[in-house]
Amino acid sequence: MPKHVHGLAAALPLANVDTDVIMPKRFLITITREGLANGTFADLRFHEDDTPRNDFVLNAHPWREARILVVGDNFGCGSSREHAVWGLVQLGIQGIIGTSFAGIFYDNARKNGLALPIVTHEVRDHLMQAATHEDGVKYTIDIEDRVIRTGEMEVPFEMNAATQTAHLEGRDDTLNSLEFADAIRIFESGLGDQQRVRVIQ
Repeated sequence: MPKHVHGLAAALPLANVDTDVIMPKRFLITITREGLANGTFADLRFHEDDTPRNDFVLNAHPWREARILVVGDNFGCGSSREHAVWGLVQLGIQGIIGTSFAGIFYDNARKNGLALPIVTHEVRDHLMQAATHEDGVKYTIDIEDRVIRTGEMEVPFEMNAATQTAHLEGRDDTLNSLEFADAIRIFESGLGDQQRVRVIQ
């Protein structure tokens, strides 16, 4: 993942947006990760006849091209479905700025390269208000320096060191485990020896 996420920001002020809203369960029938962009925010983006809802921000100009969301509190709560993150990424969302995120959603985002900078309520409200400007506004999420930049403004955000490293190095849990492959093999061989001892006894 790049050290910076840069793009048009869209405001989504709803609080407690859960994973059922982000990715409704009817879109979970796929056995692969593909084709989930259309399901993302489906009930907010589309009417029952699948025509776009003009009152939803990601259907309006210029925010159809948004790469960053500024969201309400407790975004990503609810079930643990990773499809919610997959769909957001497939829709083109690369960063979500908020005051808090559900723990499992945060972990799933880290695994899939979706940056979730955490800011204060005051900063979030300012960034959200700015994002509603009719001409749109672009933000840069600097993961390396842990700051958000727009125009002359620069504000810090929270991101724990492990998550920051995962984003900067493109790492996931599998790669982290492989670093300990030799130690794991030694441990497993010791378990084998213990089993043989029990059989002999």
